[in-house]
Amino acid sequence: MNAIHVGLLGLGTVGSGVVQIIENHQDKLMHQVGCPVKVKKILVKNTEKARPIEIDKNILTTDVFDVIHDPEIDVIIEVMGGIEETKTHLLEALKAGKHVVTANKDLMAIYGTELLSVATENGCDLFYEASVAGGIPIIRSLVDGLASDRITKMMGIVNGTTNFILTKMSKFSSPYDAVLKEAQDLGYAESDPTADVEGLDAARKMAILARLGFSMNVDLEDVRVKGISSVTDDDINYSKRLGYTMKLIGIAQEEDGKVEVSVEPMLLPENHPLASVNDEFNAVYVYGDAVGETMFYGPGAGSLPTATSIVSDLVAVMKNMRLNVTGQSALAPQYEKQIKSLENIYAQQFLRIHVKDEVGAFSNITSLFTEKGVSFEKILQLPLKKENLAEIVIVTHKASQHDFEEILQKLNDLEVVHQVKSTYRVEGNGLV
Repeated sequence: MNAIHVGLLGLGTVGSGVVQIIENHQDKLMHQVGCPVKVKKILVKNTEKARPIEIDKNILTTDVFDVIHDPEIDVIIEVMGGIEETKTHLLEALKAGKHVVTANKDLMAIYGTELLSVATENGCDLFYEASVAGGIPIIRSLVDGLASDRITKMMGIVNGTTNFILTKMSKFSSPYDAVLKEAQDLGYAESDPTADVEGLDAARKMAILARLGFSMNVDLEDVRVKGISSVTDDDINYSKRLGYTMKLIGIAQEEDGKVEVSVEPMLLPENHPLASVNDEFNAVYVYGDAVGETMFYGPGAGSLPTATSIVSDLVAVMKNMRLNVTGQSALAPQYEKQIKSLENIYAQQFLRIHVKDEVGAFSNITSLFTEKGVSFEKILQLPLKKENLAEIVIVTHKASQHDFEEILQKLNDLEVVHQVKSTYRVEGNGLV
């Protein structure tokens, strides 16, 4: 090959980083694949827009077909976002024999199986390392580094926005709304932060990880999701008082062929490795039968960290091109999908309740837990200064999610219970 030509869909923050790395690391890329790498065409919305990098305007276009139908372009790098329209463009590119690298976790979470199938049918590679955890090579680690092991559990902080918010709330006792505005001012949160703070972004990433880690077609709708928008100062203060740190955690675990995938605010012991992952950083903990516990840590977003993952995928494509082994990167799922029922999901739970401050109130509450065989590990009971109420904070021993939800329903119906203020899952020190 005289050169490998790349077409770029999008030239925003990440796209600019990709161009920088390709230009500035040309000697490294030449050493890796034995030929130059050239960006031949870039799709943009406005060719006259001022940009943070110097770019030859002759390679800019506003027509996507100038990129995906250019006969000289070997690899399409997609960093423009979007789902339905982007899917259409990438399908057309794959059918035209173009290899694809994408950072689009929304697209891969929803249509990844279809896109990978089309890639294989057309002898093309489709890589998407940057779609999960930015600059952390977690996907390649699962697919290649841990390919010989049996993964049974993954848990991690895979959204930098929510981790930044919870870190600030915990360190400075700042209210949620104030920290969210700070995150938006710093560019960590979008003007509409719903996808981040309601856990949807993390859920898409966990669906991708579960699909790869367990070789099973896990879909986005299989992920149970709870966001952080209802987390209060009191919740965080009580969790700290009991020796926990609150994080938005994604969990994917497999047992006896059945999997559970969830994203929710969770209480971790203060000595848990994930408890010390702060601000906008991400980390993913992986447990394999053979390797044991491993942890991957690094920046979860940003121009150059994310672009590093994208260009690493580009190098993988180029090596496959030189070896003539493209189109073999996607493996069909090994196992039929089986999702755990709530009866088979067991965890400790944190529960904060406001009750009437009267004799017998606590015994009425404990009887509901006793009926289901759920015992308590920790209890706090404090008087409230208003409304003749008391506050009870409980951490249970492990119970099934089904039993716990039944208990919650009955608690809400009790006359002595003024309000169930909050509930959160509690994790132990290790992964198992």
